Amino acid sequence: MAESPIRPKRPYLLRAMHQWMTDSGHTPHLIVDAERPGVEVPHAYVKDGKIVLNVSLNATQRLELGNDWIELDTRFAGVAQRVRFPVNAVLGIYARETGEGMVFSDQDMGPEPPTRPAPSEETGRTRRQLKVVK
Repeated sequence: MAESPIRPKRPYLLRAMHQWMTDSGHTPHLIVDAERPGVEVPHAYVKDGKIVLNVSLNATQRLELGNDWIELDTRFAGVAQRVRFPVNAVLGIYARETGEGMVFSDQDMGPEPPTRPAPSEETGRTRRQLKVVK
């Protein structure tokens, strides 16, 4: 049986955090690296190479949180604009009201190489290792 490829975690975590914030009555905001290739955002609103986007259901239309791309229609200074960027450009998601959220690392974008467990000195068997997920 062929092993299916491991999918990136970031799009699933984004959707889960967005839903949790929305269900909690909070306003989800994305922090996007505006300098990544493929990012289509109004550059007048970019600060220090980043843009913060309100992605609440009230502030957007046609919001699509896909596995590869995020697309939405939103307003900047009252002017409707289409915004589009790759999921790997998202640096984090947080709730405006509480600041709670999640910051992403490059590891969230794809499979990590398998690690070899260290042999246990006492038994000679291999031990499973845990790793910190950010």
